[in-house]
Amino acid sequence: MTGAAGETGGAAGETVGAAIHRVAGVLESARVHFGHGTDNARDEAAELVFFAAGLEHALGAGAYPRRLTARRAARIDVLLRRRVAQRMPLPYLTHRAYFAGLELYVDERVLVPRSPIAELILQRFEPWAPQRVRRILDVGTGSGAIALACAMAFPKGNVDAVDVSAAALQVARRNLRRLNLQKRVRMLQSDYFDAVEGCRYDIIVSNPPYVGRAEMRSLPPEYRHEPRLGLASGADGLDSVRAIFAAARRHLNRDGILVVEVGNTEGLLLRTFPDLPFVWPEIAMGGGGVFLLRARDLNELEN
Repeated sequence: MTGAAGETGGAAGETVGAAIHRVAGVLESARVHFGHGTDNARDEAAELVFFAAGLEHALGAGAYPRRLTARRAARIDVLLRRRVAQRMPLPYLTHRAYFAGLELYVDERVLVPRSPIAELILQRFEPWAPQRVRRILDVGTGSGAIALACAMAFPKGNVDAVDVSAAALQVARRNLRRLNLQKRVRMLQSDYFDAVEGCRYDIIVSNPPYVGRAEMRSLPPEYRHEPRLGLASGADGLDSVRAIFAAARRHLNRDGILVVEVGNTEGLLLRTFPDLPFVWPEIAMGGGGVFLLRARDLNELEN
């Protein structure tokens, strides 16, 4: 293979470490966009090579001296060619993504899971979550990443996961079966809260669409492979947040919390709802734009 940067393809006998270095160079020269599970060429190259070579990431640098067979070297080149030529996010080529320690199946029916909410889940939403968490709702579940991670973090809790997309729910249910969480997680087709009318939760969590019309037109090509339904949210990017605000209070228990990612619409959100006492948790692993509100805080919306 000759890559976009004029690099020659790998050959049998190339080491894993050399392949990662070569692939990273092609990705950098091709100026692909990172943002679907990795944020740099080196990490993305490592995921591509380890997947193609059938290696576990737990091996780390210890796998670098291993030599690749001709078949595995060819597989690396096929994946790399598609990543560069089609600007296809790597998780859609490998059909795997990682979220809160879980390996999930993904394809173009769902967004690639990448929310910084993962860190808050691993921390069990402390110190804001109620002392006893029994019911959780994930609005706009997509691949099921947030719902399934919550079920793992709260082993005594039950989780409802809703999405308007039947196609997305097919992927979510595949991940549900893979993790054997059917007894505690329900996947429901629903436009926001329609299918859970009358239900109340200790935690409502959502990574909804939040990209405005102008920003949609300027997204890197990689994002055009993702379902528009999971990204676009009206003219200003806040349509989904408004829909969540309209109904969240009546679905939260008295000491419940609402956790929502709004990404780079954070500033507009603050200007649009200046009286709400948003909490913006610090995300140590990077990322941001995630707010938290207590149930009582949402009373402000009714005044």
